Amino acid sequence: MKYVALICARGGSKGLPHKNILPLNGLPLISWSIKLVQKMENISRVIVSTDSSKIAQIAKEDGAEVPFIRPEYLAKDDSPEWLVWRHALNFLKSENYEVDGLIIVPPTSPLRNQEDINNCINEFEKGSIDSVITVTEAQRSPYFNMVKIDSKGYSSLVIPPQSKKIIRRQDAPIIFDMTTVAYIVRPQFVFEKDGLFDGRVRSVFIPNKRSVDIDTLFDFKMAEFLINNE
Repeated sequence: MKYVALICARGGSKGLPHKNILPLNGLPLISWSIKLVQKMENISRVIVSTDSSKIAQIAKEDGAEVPFIRPEYLAKDDSPEWLVWRHALNFLKSENYEVDGLIIVPPTSPLRNQEDINNCINEFEKGSIDSVITVTEAQRSPYFNMVKIDSKGYSSLVIPPQSKKIIRRQDAPIIFDMTTVAYIVRPQFVFEKDGLFDGRVRSVFIPNKRSVDIDTLFDFKMAEFLINNE
């Protein structure tokens, strides 16, 4: 099968300003993702979608393609990334460049490895599927220790017990946290639907230590610590 890797990296970030180009162990954050997927033989192209000239420059220096600058309406805080994927696929379509799967590799998960991406590809190639997501062990359970607060200030479980109370983690259904390690989507699915869970989804498990998603300075420092203490 034929794959294109897409790295979505806009310039704006409120949690950690300019995070996509912050140096992580001397390498801009986005470069970790570019350099990883460039090594993979089953990925034919590496495309970066960004609205930032600075990010575009770094990506090009790393050898990635930046064939377009992302439109402003797709680079806002509330812009759906699904539409960013569709925008990139429309570009490939305009080139008559057909792929079996689009592999989205967010720059905020620099601790992933090639095995993680290959496991996603293997799952995708089993067929009868629209997308693959990555998951890791959940840190909290909505059945057990996650609460919501109502308009009167009262707290209750996110998912209240049905037939019996769940008072131990062992009693709760096994759940997972989604990660930003990787996604694979079937192009036609992105054109026809409006979100990942509108189709047939399978998942690939990623260990916690490789699933750090950098959104804050704490996350960044955690990634730095893990890299230097392997």
